[in-house]
Amino acid sequence: MSARLRAALARVAAIRAVFVLAILIAAVAAGWPILSPARAADTYPDHKIRMIVPFAAGGPTDVIGRMVAERLSDVFGQQIYAEDLPGAGGNLGVETAKRADPDGYTVLVVSTGFIINPSMYSKIGYDPIKDFAPISLVAASPNVVMVHPSVPAKNLKELIALVKANPGKFSFAQPATGSTPHLAGELFKQKFNLDMVMVPFNGAPLAVNSTMGGHTPIAFTALPPAIGNIKDGSVRGIADRKSVV
Repeated sequence: MSARLRAALARVAAIRAVFVLAILIAAVAAGWPILSPARAADTYPDHKIRMIVPFAAGGPTDVIGRMVAERLSDVFGQQIYAEDLPGAGGNLGVETAKRADPDGYTVLVVSTGFIINPSMYSKIGYDPIKDFAPISLVAASPNVVMVHPSVPAKNLKELIALVKANPGKFSFAQPATGSTPHLAGELFKQKFNLDMVMVPFNGAPLAVNSTMGGHTPIAFTALPPAIGNIKDGSVRGIADRKSVV
């Protein structure tokens, strides 16, 4: 395990965010004009607002971001449209938002990777504190460990025993390098001294589909993109945050 990954694991453990997907909205630079009483009475917004989602369509950040955008469009009387810009664990979309004009017409939906990524990457093009103004925490979601139905483990204890008995034979899917599900999987390996292969995907739906198909028999993702598959039995959910920490 690299020193950078160890540092990231230490950081997320310190903020107790390893197994929780927290989503907030941040406004570029000076922030949304609604935060300033002096500007609240003006005509803002008088045109569309761009909401950047730095992850793939169908993932929890995208789904919740679009729900927020729909509701705020009704409140403001102007369209807020979501634009998915996945890549580099969310860094691509965040850096795009940073370069936007600080006029309140570009907003950003982020997860905990927004704070974690500076510990994960040697070079990163944004400062989460200096470059963005937070507006609100809008949702929180647990992460979940799931397996393909053919995996005999029915609970976390059985999964740990199974992987220990078959070192190097099991792989786990995760939705984005540096995301909380990715770090949850790495922390899981570290805590129980497991030999598993990590397989990164560009979004939670792809990670879930890989486990559904049996290509990666284990997956760590946020709960929202997996809940339907867990309910229909195409994957088996065996642990949430409280079961592991």
